[in-house]
This record gives sequence, C-alpha cells and structure tokens, in this order.
Amino acid sequence: MSFNHLGLRTELMRAVSAQNYATPTPIQIQAIPAILMGKDVLAGAQTGTGKTAAFTLPILQMLHASSNGNRSHPRALVITPTRELAAQVHESIKTYGKYLPLRSTVVFGGVGFRPQATRLKKGVDVLVATPGRLLDHAKQRTVDLSKVEFLVLDEADRMLNMGFMPDVRRIINLLPKKRQNLLFSATYVPEIQKLADALLTDPARIQVSPRKNAATDLVTQKVYPVARSKKRALLSHLIRTEKWDRALVFTRTKRGADRLTKQLVREGVSTQSIHGDKSQSARTRALADFKQGKVRILVATDIAARGLDISELPRVVNYDIPQVPEDYVHRIGRTGRAGSNGVAISLVCSDEGELLTAIEQVLQHQIPIEVIEGFRDDARQKPRPAVKPAATPTAERAARPMRPGRRPASGRRGRRR
Repeated sequence: MSFNHLGLRTELMRAVSAQNYATPTPIQIQAIPAILMGKDVLAGAQTGTGKTAAFTLPILQMLHASSNGNRSHPRALVITPTRELAAQVHESIKTYGKYLPLRSTVVFGGVGFRPQATRLKKGVDVLVATPGRLLDHAKQRTVDLSKVEFLVLDEADRMLNMGFMPDVRRIINLLPKKRQNLLFSATYVPEIQKLADALLTDPARIQVSPRKNAATDLVTQKVYPVARSKKRALLSHLIRTEKWDRALVFTRTKRGADRLTKQLVREGVSTQSIHGDKSQSARTRALADFKQGKVRILVATDIAARGLDISELPRVVNYDIPQVPEDYVHRIGRTGRAGSNGVAISLVCSDEGELLTAIEQVLQHQIPIEVIEGFRDDARQKPRPAVKPAATPTAERAARPMRPGRRPASGRRGRRR
C-alpha cells in the first residue's frame, strides 16, 4: 500500500513526498483511516514506528477542512512526557503541515515562559506541550483549552512512569467533553488501561509489532561482564582501544551521568551530559555539539534521551542496565537507523543479571557475551538462565516489570518538564 490509498489531501501528500516516504508503516496504515473516520484510537506503538505521522497527518487534514481562521484557541493538543519529544513532534507537525495555512507551537519547561505566552497570544491551531508547563500556562490564562477538538497522549506509559498522570488528568478536566481522543502507549499496564477506559469511546484498537524486531536486524548487540568498580575503566578502555568517534552512553540517574561525564573529561575524552536538571538551552547545545562531532561522548538518562533523533549514530552504550526492558529496546533504537548498522554495548555487573535476563526475555534471545580480561569480576558471576518461550500477550503484559506508580530512577516523582 502507498500513501495515495490513505485518503490524504494533495498538500499533505506533497509534504510526505518531500520526505521521500513512499510506503506507510503498519501503524499509519491502520491509524490514519480510523482517525479520519472520527474514531478514538488506542494504539500500542513505540518510538520509531511512524506513530507521529500516524496522528499528525489526519489531524492536520481535518483541522484544515473545518478551519474558520479563528486561532484564539488551540484546536488540537498533543501531550508528551519530555521536552525533546515535544520538540521532535512539533518539528514533524511543521514538516507535514508546511503547505497548509495552519499554525503550531510547542511549550515545555526549562526555557522562558513569556516568549511562549507571546506565541500563544498570536494564535495557534496545534499545540504540543509537556504536562507541567501546559498547566502553568493554563493557570496564568495564557492558553484556553476549552475549544480543543483533538487530544493526543503520546507515550502515555512513559508519562505514567514519570509520575505525570495527575497533571494529565488535570489537563483533561480543562478540555471540552466532546473531542476525539488518541492514546499511544508502548505497553498496557493496568493504569494505562484504566485511563483508556475513562478517556476513549469505542476506540479503534491498534497494535503494531515492536520496533525491536527491526532494530535487532540492524544493531549488533554485545554484553561485557564487568565488576561495578571497573565499569568506568572498561568504558575508557573501549573508547581508547576501539577509537570511538561518537557514542551515546546511558546512565540510570542524573547524578551518575554528571559523575561519569566529569571522569571522562578528566581523562581527556570530550564529553557532555543531558538530563532533566539541565536547562533546555544546555541540552540543546550539548546535542548540537554531539551531532556536529565537537563532542565524542554524550551521556544521557532515559528521560532526557526520549525523543532524540541522531542520524548515523554508530554505537549506544548501556553503562547502567535499564530497569524496564522496553527501555533497552528504546535505547538501542537510537542506533541502526535509516538502514545504517549500529552497535549496542551493555556493561553488566553481577547485580544487574536479573535485569539482563528480563531484557533477553523481551528480545527472545540471549545477547552474546564478550569478555575483556582484567575487568570481569569472575568470583561473582552467575550462570545465565535460558530464555523462556514467549508468553501469551496477556501473560506477557502481566509479567512486565514496569509497576504502576513506581518512582522513576532519574528524577523526582511528578517533576514538571
């Protein structure tokens, strides 16, 4: 199937063609017609499956069809968990809507409030926002959400895991009762299902294959067993001996990201970090330096890295193993993009063995081990259990380790982004 069969207007097809997109992804094939029919949507989809275009294209089409030129109130609202993802979604909206007379803007924390208020005052059709900053604007009456016709909750499970659901519910209470609701989530934990039951009316239910299947084909994955006290030394060894030009390194906490960055800089490795405590200007500058090759190593937490799109990234390093298996899939998906091959390296100490096992259960295969002498703590290593057969979808969801209300490891619960 091509985009020509999805019922999109000429201006949108022109924008899609300009991006050299010829064939829609599975989620686009299922979601676009359902949204154009006016149905609520509950979609299981991860970053990288084409979900942004899946909701952006039909919303832009319907907004244009019913536009009366009045932009005093946003008519479409997209809520995302992080600044980077909000900025990325907004860029996609501008890209796909470049030939339509529609306005969009984005608001998030970490940058000035007044410039955002000025843009909102000038009028907007589509508003992309993080929960906390959007509530700030609502309280200051710089935005009126009473005319929203389309609500998109993007990466709803991540918002739950970051403690944002109370803010999301406050935002929903500011919206009109009659609207079209689109909910996208990589996993269906009980709280997400409860939210869907309360928010959606007779939704079209869409589930696409996790992007891990595609990522696995393009990404060479390795596990290096290492004593926890030798992790930093092993990372430095790999950077030096393999002459890495660029690598994205994931840590579990903001504090850990800053500590590792300082250690690598002391060793003469150009390194910067991005995480939730950094200002947006600092995060944007660090990412730009990394993309331009001014910085060899970028250290990030999962929260800050959500929404990063870095072309031709050769390798990703799990300095700390993620506590949620799906986060591993998201991390390694930063490399091996657009047909390029990549490498995903995990530095695993003995007390992270269970986390590695959970990841391998999701992947349905064991990740190859490579041992570098002098770094492994052999006395504490345990045999790896065999990968169990795939569970049924219901059992698999129940077995996922993401727990409702769990405090995120890299930030205060409920912190506004």
